[in-house]
Amino acid sequence: MNICVIPARGGSKRIPRKNIKQFNGKPIIAWSIEAAIKSKCFDRIVCSTDDEEIAAVANEYGAETPFLRPASLSDEYTPTIPVIAHAIRYMQQRGRSINLVCCIYATAPFIDPDDIKHALETINATSADYCFSVTSYPFPIQRSIRITKESRCEMLQPEMFEKRSQDLEEVFHDAAQFYWGKSSAWLGGKMMFSKGSIPYILPRYRVQDIDTLEDWKRSELMQISH
Repeated sequence: MNICVIPARGGSKRIPRKNIKQFNGKPIIAWSIEAAIKSKCFDRIVCSTDDEEIAAVANEYGAETPFLRPASLSDEYTPTIPVIAHAIRYMQQRGRSINLVCCIYATAPFIDPDDIKHALETINATSADYCFSVTSYPFPIQRSIRITKESRCEMLQPEMFEKRSQDLEEVFHDAAQFYWGKSSAWLGGKMMFSKGSIPYILPRYRVQDIDTLEDWKRSELMQISH
């Protein structure tokens, strides 16, 4: 079977209660759950949370919460892969045979069900361990600048100063929406940002990672424009 796992711990600090904060009329996690349901890609849609209130909201919008995530996997330093692996092991221990698992973040209000479906087709057509959403940087990172301790500017790659932007390689970053992966890859802790993965490219206007209040405000403005 193919399952969706939506990680949603309760202890977010930069945006308190971020995973169930209202976004355009409903808890932001609802957008992810509803996209997963509409994609018709999953036998089970599971919310992995340590928080009873988040579990109740997830249930209300159609996700299962068959367990509460242990505290050891619920602090701000826990990476995503162990959280997904924990959910897979839970299901396997109860006799479920898991083929592919898609991690969908709870704060991905612009996720499109068709992208989830087409990314599934992509990973099924390849030998990749993962297929995940990426988007391009809006400005060439080769010409990026850091601010020093003396409040001065310093190029990360000064040799690129005289290069035309159109001559520089286009570079991509994680779009923080969804991550399809083989069950064995999640359980084996395989690195996602590697040659074992295939990218699913999204346009920048449909991507906004939400980590800070500034990100949240930008997402609200993007939603209005949509």
